[in-house]
Amino acid sequence: MNLIIFGPPGAGKGTYAAKLAERFSIPAIATGDIFRTEVKSGSALGKKVAGYLQSGKLVPDVIVNEVLENWLKKPESNRGFILDGYPRTVAQAKALDEMTQIDAIINLDVPEQVVVERLSNRRICRSCGAIYNIKYSPKPKFDLKCDRCGGDLSQREDDKPEVIRERLRVYEKQTQPLIEYYRGSKTKFVSIENIQVDAPIEMVLQRILVGLRKAKLY
Repeated sequence: MNLIIFGPPGAGKGTYAAKLAERFSIPAIATGDIFRTEVKSGSALGKKVAGYLQSGKLVPDVIVNEVLENWLKKPESNRGFILDGYPRTVAQAKALDEMTQIDAIINLDVPEQVVVERLSNRRICRSCGAIYNIKYSPKPKFDLKCDRCGGDLSQREDDKPEVIRERLRVYEKQTQPLIEYYRGSKTKFVSIENIQVDAPIEMVLQRILVGLRKAKLY
């Protein structure tokens, strides 16, 4: 099955994409990851991507689409895939329609207050990058110290409440036209509402699987 996963910052898109990829033995394709891989390969396309990334500019749609199309042609994508972080615009969605057929959209519907509560309590180790939550699992054993390496835990600037709310506004403005685009097509929708700050990953995953089953996708 060919899937796209949508959700605001802090919804757990990457986590659930990885879980679903493992469950169905299909690749989870995140644009950031494939950019890095393409750059590392030293290909002509990778060099173009690197030029934009190094200058801090957005990679143009024509190049983003080309990178993605190359990945969709890989043998491991023959059985399906899960896209995380693409498409970001209706123009990209239309380009994707030219490449392949999308079977379903997984839309993680998480209220603003849940996202703010979840992300504003997140702390990251300055030394090894391990991620914790000071109120919910995974909590550090020792206050503001990393369990793994003993490094100091700190809050990222974009995890502060006022910044999170602005990120959510940007996400909503960016994603709503995409939701409307796909709802106007024959693509199936699996919407999962999550109003719990500390909802267990397996519980939400099972709800996604039930939704996919109801959509007769497996």
